Amino acid sequence: MAPETEQELEVKLAKKGNHEAFINLIRPLELQMYNIAKAILRHDEDCADALQEAILQAYKSLPSLREASFFKTWLFRILINECNRILRKKSNVVPLHNQEEARHVTPSIDVHIDLREAVYRLEEVSRTIVILHYFRDLPLRQIAEMLDLNEGAVKTRLHRARVTLSEWLANHRERKVNL
Repeated sequence: MAPETEQELEVKLAKKGNHEAFINLIRPLELQMYNIAKAILRHDEDCADALQEAILQAYKSLPSLREASFFKTWLFRILINECNRILRKKSNVVPLHNQEEARHVTPSIDVHIDLREAVYRLEEVSRTIVILHYFRDLPLRQIAEMLDLNEGAVKTRLHRARVTLSEWLANHRERKVNL
């Protein structure tokens, strides 16, 4: 049996109710968490909400974490789920001042909107990888570390996402031309 890492010891202490241990687990991950939230949500207010809610959920759910060594992955998954929840909530709201603008969309903006909509239709992990790589310019190695995947898996998901996006966008343009 391999010796426990410092993180694993902190997780065990935090599971027993040690608040300081939980803070020690979160602090070194705050910047990475913010970068993920910013890449998905784009607005600082939404990022702050997502971080706060994810940390609170992690604290409440800590007893359900089975493997202490998976804390970081588990925490990032909670954060990504929270970011996606915020996105779903926001997608149902169209501000009144934007309704008039939406009627007069130029073709270049329309293509940008189509691409963003298509990206947000991707499966969750693929969507996160595309956003982190193309919208935040993060290298594949860093994305793999953040999501606790190997680099080959990230490359494969990115390739599949590009193919899917290409097909969706080609079909969408064909429909517009045929209308």
